[in-house]
Amino acid sequence: MERNSITGGGGGGSPRRVVVAVDESEESMHALSWCLSNVVSAAAKAPAAPPPAVVLVHARPPRPLYYPVLDGAGYVLTQEVMDTMDRYMAAAADTVVAKARDICTAFPNVKVETFVEKGDPREVICGAAEKSGADMLVMGSHGYGFLQRALLGSVSNHCVQNCKCPVVVVKRPGAGAGAAANAKAQRGS
Repeated sequence: MERNSITGGGGGGSPRRVVVAVDESEESMHALSWCLSNVVSAAAKAPAAPPPAVVLVHARPPRPLYYPVLDGAGYVLTQEVMDTMDRYMAAAADTVVAKARDICTAFPNVKVETFVEKGDPREVICGAAEKSGADMLVMGSHGYGFLQRALLGSVSNHCVQNCKCPVVVVKRPGAGAGAAANAKAQRGS
């Protein structure tokens, strides 16, 4: 009999751990809601299984330089300005995590943990999944087209290729239909 590692089918042991990557986008919050409704709620209903754990992961972009430098317009960025930027990014991360925690309150039997780290989102998310012993990683798709993915790189594609656990990439409902409708409207059909 095959054991379902996410829903806990197969006995006790440690709680099932699902890592969810969150950022300020609607797509990541939709992925979190989808995960709670479709993966975590099923795990919480499993008989004699410990409550599932959701690990919310947020990657803060690193500050490019740590010394006073000239910005693009020729202004000197002082340490005070750079410290203000750091405080702003920390506050933004706190806001994202608080919003995600608020979404999780609808599922009281779920243990919620957070992991916020500075760095490249691809590395932070994969690292958090490995460090936390994730049974699954869930993340939203921003719906970038081929050119944007080629120029910006795809965080979800990197995670699918490099994470050691299963990765679920959740698209927002209507994301494909919206793109098709936009293309049709542009053609004038």
